[in-house]
Amino acid sequence: MGVKETVKALSVIGLGEVYITRKVKSYPDKRQALRALFDSYKDCTKCDLHKSRRQVVFGDGNPDSPVVFVGEAPGEEEDIQGKPFVGRAGRYLNEQLKRIGMPRETVYITNVNKCRPPGNRKPNYIEMQACLPYLRKELSIINPKVICCLGATAAEGILGKKIQITKMRGQLFPYPYNPSIKVFLTFHPAFILRNMNAEDEFIEDLTKLKEIVKGGL
Repeated sequence: MGVKETVKALSVIGLGEVYITRKVKSYPDKRQALRALFDSYKDCTKCDLHKSRRQVVFGDGNPDSPVVFVGEAPGEEEDIQGKPFVGRAGRYLNEQLKRIGMPRETVYITNVNKCRPPGNRKPNYIEMQACLPYLRKELSIINPKVICCLGATAAEGILGKKIQITKMRGQLFPYPYNPSIKVFLTFHPAFILRNMNAEDEFIEDLTKLKEIVKGGL
């Protein structure tokens, strides 16, 4: 997809400003680069979430995976264990990934925000903006083929615009900071656990995502 096509595609979702990374830095040792990134912000105090967190929750999984799953923020179990998606929603996601033949250990999972908001509320604008540079660096190290946004908050953080996930789920968009990477939208697993009538759509999305990755885009 060329620059004109990329801008046109982004305009469809209302993204007015586009920042394109022309050169993608190569990280031969991704685990070492990710560890260095984590060490650089594990004591972050850029927003007020540091006052109530137990610890910063970094991404987890295979850094060579062609797909990265991005959620909203850590919950209570994540804050305790220091890993993303280890609570009820995470266990449900693990089951569905295994079901479609994409087990968790083969993919990489992270969140827009790295600290738990009190009461598991949605992170606010200031909190998201404090964390987004870390997420973008994390994604630049992994350099996946596809970023799968789990829920509207993740999509907002990745695409820079509010998203109606029920209308835009299952669709692909260019990642604004590197249009060679595609962004795929679907529901957050926690939403499915509260709305099991949407489970078939979620599984349909995950199956489609697997085919997209398998097909090499």
